[in-house]
Amino acid sequence: MNALRTNWTIALLLSMSLALFLPACKSNSGPAGTKVKMPFSGNRYQSNAAWFRGTGMGVSVKQNIARGKADSEARSQLGSQVSTNMRAVTDQYLGQTENERARDVADKFQSLVREVMNTELADMRKIGEETYFNETTKDYTVHVAYEIRKNAMLRFMKKQAKADAKIDAMTLKTIEDILDKEIEKADAAND
Repeated sequence: MNALRTNWTIALLLSMSLALFLPACKSNSGPAGTKVKMPFSGNRYQSNAAWFRGTGMGVSVKQNIARGKADSEARSQLGSQVSTNMRAVTDQYLGQTENERARDVADKFQSLVREVMNTELADMRKIGEETYFNETTKDYTVHVAYEIRKNAMLRFMKKQAKADAKIDAMTLKTIEDILDKEIEKADAAND
């Protein structure tokens, strides 16, 4: 009888300690709410010195519309990154150059970037797609991830600059020099 009482006491103490410590083991919950693990998150899906990367998510009752929304969001993210990167490059060029044509070159360079972004993103590859269906809401959720090699994008921009009749020879030379330096950096990051 005494052994039974001891076992029962141990079992009661164990269950009470589990009840106290199990809620503390939930490390993904906090004052802001429960942490959500999204597909295509983490370093593998972030831009770096060699790659522009973008992810997108779309939700709809139709799978193709959800996919279209996700694609649009990812492409927009990529375009924004390319534009921001090129704006930083032109700002750096303006800071280093003291000739009166520097602003004109920078403006034409930014115009070229916008034109390239409006036409297409060069060498874009889909690196992942996941589709989920919610039985309760009858919604599809699509997650996509795209990437573009920086050096391929920069080479495409260089080709577009050569084809642009509005850019004079001197400005074209300057734009090519800027892009060549950026291509060198991207190539070095790939090695």
